[in-house]
Amino acid sequence: MPSAGASLFWISLIAVLAPLVAGFVPRRLLPEVVLLLVFGMLVGPNVLGLAVDGAEVDLLRELGLGMLFLLAGFEIDVSEITGRGGRRALVTWLVSLAAAFGAVFLLGQSGMATAEIAVAIALTSTALGTLLPILKDSGLQNTPLGRTVINHGAIGELGPVIAMAVLLGSRGDVKSIVILALFVAAAVAVGFVPARLLREGSDLLAVIRRGAGTTAQTTVRLTMLLLITLIAIATIFGLDIILGAFAAGFILRRVVPSGDEQLETKLEGLAFGFLIPVFFVTSGMSIDIGAVLAEPGILLAFLALLVLIRGVPVFIATRLDRQEKFTTREQFRVALYATTGLPLIVAVTGVAVDAGEMSTASASILVAAGAITVLVLPLVATLLASDPPKLDQSPHEVHPGEPS
Repeated sequence: MPSAGASLFWISLIAVLAPLVAGFVPRRLLPEVVLLLVFGMLVGPNVLGLAVDGAEVDLLRELGLGMLFLLAGFEIDVSEITGRGGRRALVTWLVSLAAAFGAVFLLGQSGMATAEIAVAIALTSTALGTLLPILKDSGLQNTPLGRTVINHGAIGELGPVIAMAVLLGSRGDVKSIVILALFVAAAVAVGFVPARLLREGSDLLAVIRRGAGTTAQTTVRLTMLLLITLIAIATIFGLDIILGAFAAGFILRRVVPSGDEQLETKLEGLAFGFLIPVFFVTSGMSIDIGAVLAEPGILLAFLALLVLIRGVPVFIATRLDRQEKFTTREQFRVALYATTGLPLIVAVTGVAVDAGEMSTASASILVAAGAITVLVLPLVATLLASDPPKLDQSPHEVHPGEPS
């Protein structure tokens, strides 16, 4: 069995090779995350066996997952998702959830699916954390189309995370809701501390700002402390770490509502430079390609369900949006982006496998379906772009080294 050092070598090598290979593809048509998944699958225990998961790798993987959702939570404009666009996205997600439960109930009755609740939640997810680098690199983040995708993505990540907390596990719905409420209260309490201590003009804030540009790197260390604290609290309550990471991102946005370019650059360097690639490579390593190839029909069925249950409602909602007046081509692009899923599919299937409700083979097929959506759907959405995006405000700067 490969050692932790050997496994980390291959993971680090893939993290370097993926953006280089993606950079040679015209128009950035091949997202880097796809290469991370494919290369991870190749070096993983189910193919070449050059790298395996262990305690050390798993720790880095969880930090990568945490950073992915912290940055996703930080990018979300609370006023946007509580406004008209966010409400439309919420209604759309609820429609998707209802359709998902109806579909998996029928599949469960026919014996074609197990762990119906986990499968239903997975079918309604959107990989906002995965989409953000793609939207940034393509210049879409600050366009009406990009904001619509972010709204659907924010609800498509937050909704499934909450559904996981309430519906999965053995605590019962009422107890799960109480525990979720206690976590929210704890997160609010944690968020209250920096808001009080870091008031403009305070001596502590001045010291932190002075240390931000030195070897102390105070702002980065405080952000990591915030992330790890919320992850630890989520773990104590028996909730998925994604919820803690999302909460950390929301709190960070509240502390720096107008953003901090220096801090964002450093966090993106740490996240996209190392931790997030580790998460995607190890996600690829967990895919049992033999199980996937043995059941191609089930894989295609899951892909079709993802498009029907998540993509079609988003397409209809975008088509009914009279304010933005998207073209039919743009409506398809929003739907394709919103159907892109992976991190939450990995998380949901992981919970179901740990609970003994889903087999590793079934989880591999679902994860493979999510990986295919990351490979195919953003590519098709990019090909549908007839003209370069027109920004209605200054675009967010894309820093060298971010994923394609």
